[in-house]
Amino acid sequence: MEDKEKKNTDGATEEREKGQETSRHEEHKKKKKKDDTTEELKRALEEKEEAIKSLQEKILYLQAEFENYKKLKMKEKQDTLKFGNEVLVKELLPVLDNLEMALDHTEKTEDYKGIYEGVKITFNEFLKVLEKAGVTRIEAAGKKFDPNLHEAFYQEEKEDMEPDTVISEFQKGYLLNNRLVRPARVVVSKKPEVQ
Repeated sequence: MEDKEKKNTDGATEEREKGQETSRHEEHKKKKKKDDTTEELKRALEEKEEAIKSLQEKILYLQAEFENYKKLKMKEKQDTLKFGNEVLVKELLPVLDNLEMALDHTEKTEDYKGIYEGVKITFNEFLKVLEKAGVTRIEAAGKKFDPNLHEAFYQEEKEDMEPDTVISEFQKGYLLNNRLVRPARVVVSKKPEVQ
């Protein structure tokens, strides 16, 4: 019977040892599983942080782009407001030219003094309206020819003037808020040809 008890004790010891080994093995598995899970979580966290960083950079880029867009649209709006009447001004300029020609014609005869005064008043009022809209005349007579502001209608030989000086204006030039609407058509001096 002692043999049987010894076998039972030996069997129980073996079973305990097997149980302990299994328990250690399961603890090792749990620890390994826990370590694997921690590593996976760390990797997932790093991926999420990179995604967040990428999205933050995109947001900053889009904000800068939107600010540039707003500035561009504001400038376009200002230009539209500033130069929106350009077409109207171009259409009114021939009327202004006709008024000016009528003034020139009626000034030469005494009979039309009343008409002259009336047209002159109208002309001056018309100029004031255009000035309020940002239109200014280009004064060219006696000045150096500037191809940015003047259009040479023809050249005339003049001994008493420097070459490329505006002798007279055939048609007035105009600026709208310092932008050329129409150049002044002018007669320009040139050196006389020596014969």
